[in-house]
Amino acid sequence: MSTILGTTLSGRYRLEARIGAGGMSMVYRALDETLQRQVAVKLMNREVASDSDQLERFRREARAVAQLSHPHIVGVIDAGEDDGRPYIVFEYVEGETLKERIRRMGRLPVAEAVAYAIEIARALGAAHARHIVHRDVKPQNVLIDEEGSAKVTDFGIARTLDEEGLTADGRVLGTTDYVSPEQALGQPVTGQSDLYSLGVVLYEMLAGEVPFRGESQVAVAMKHVRDALPDVQARRPEVSAALAAVVDTATAKAPENRYANDAELIADLEDVLAIETARAGNATGEVTSVLRTLPTGKQRRVPFLVRHRRAAIVAAVIVLLAAGGVALWLTTRAHHGTGRVAQPAPPQAPTQVPLCQSCAHDFDPLGDNKVENHNHVGLAIDGQLDTKWTTETYYSGNLGKAGVGLYVDASPGTTARAMVIDTDTPGFTAQIYARTNPPPLSWPDAGWRLIGSVERVSHRQVVRLTSGAAKYRYYLMWITSLNGMQEVAINELALYR
Repeated sequence: MSTILGTTLSGRYRLEARIGAGGMSMVYRALDETLQRQVAVKLMNREVASDSDQLERFRREARAVAQLSHPHIVGVIDAGEDDGRPYIVFEYVEGETLKERIRRMGRLPVAEAVAYAIEIARALGAAHARHIVHRDVKPQNVLIDEEGSAKVTDFGIARTLDEEGLTADGRVLGTTDYVSPEQALGQPVTGQSDLYSLGVVLYEMLAGEVPFRGESQVAVAMKHVRDALPDVQARRPEVSAALAAVVDTATAKAPENRYANDAELIADLEDVLAIETARAGNATGEVTSVLRTLPTGKQRRVPFLVRHRRAAIVAAVIVLLAAGGVALWLTTRAHHGTGRVAQPAPPQAPTQVPLCQSCAHDFDPLGDNKVENHNHVGLAIDGQLDTKWTTETYYSGNLGKAGVGLYVDASPGTTARAMVIDTDTPGFTAQIYARTNPPPLSWPDAGWRLIGSVERVSHRQVVRLTSGAAKYRYYLMWITSLNGMQEVAINELALYR
């Protein structure tokens, strides 16, 4: 096993470091030598590869997760076999597990814990919609990426609800710290079992520790069957009654007393997030990102300055542009000594450029069919954060071309000083171009002028545009790299002058 590092699977994936281990497989960080990017490779242990049941379970994981495409699920990129050992290739998530975060921080901020629970529940909802039960929901199987977003991974013991087979013999699978009563007893497991486990994960995020301890895994499992969870408010008094009720309902012993489905749990968690944010009076980190995805009615419960993102964006644009003005003024002073220099007028507050409903256009001059979800491109400028335009799905995580994007028609023309991009899929690379005449369906084209760029777009990205006093009618957001993602979503794109 020690000599496997440095080897290349199927002539493509060079194993660089071991980053995880399980009962039947090892997980490695690897270099995809074809696309020159980091990936995660789960390689089945040689000693269990000859076990037909284990081999089928491993293959089932690949089939199950390959069906799922969700921003909070670690995606499958490839699967194969090398020298008789099957492997699965996943997107590589730089960051830490939720378990590591809890160990490092102890109890998480209440609103942050709720925000992560919402993201995990949404991921499970996507799996359950395809009749896939995770069966091992725990913080070790939740990755927190560099942007602070949660991604569920390791569907290694997942099973579709409409299949019989590998786990029908009553064996208990999963980690008993989070196991549902029915799973501990070897009874049929459903999506509600995942929700129970998520309720325990939420408890741990709030309390900083799991609810039950025991001399053995079996002892802990039996406590999940027989004992009520300790009162989370006793362990964390600042937890609201509403949030405590969510934990209690999610972890009810009998499935009929539990949340019936993901949608019910998510709805209550969203209510609680709005309540907790109102109590705190502010929001930071991933809480801010999740708040942006709440239904409009629930967003109204959030304090004004947190809820009215437009005011926050305008403030950010003002700061960005004012900083540029101050820099220019200081440069002028340096060139003219200490004599009196007329100070520039304070910058005017930027105003959003109005765009018509049909003013957004997809732009895919290098694609096979020359279009990129053109029927949905208007969703990028409809003023609603819960709607979005997405690129097509690039399963390799690589565009395979110079770029793709969308442009807006700011007729009859405007001097834009900033572009604001809201996205559910941060991390991609983009450039901003402008032109005066209608764009031809070709690339490159001399009519485009590069006026801005950003290496890794954040959830809410303000891009300062260097167009000077020139007026342009067409502004293009040109995506040049997915940075390993399979698609890019643009919830909102706006211009400010």
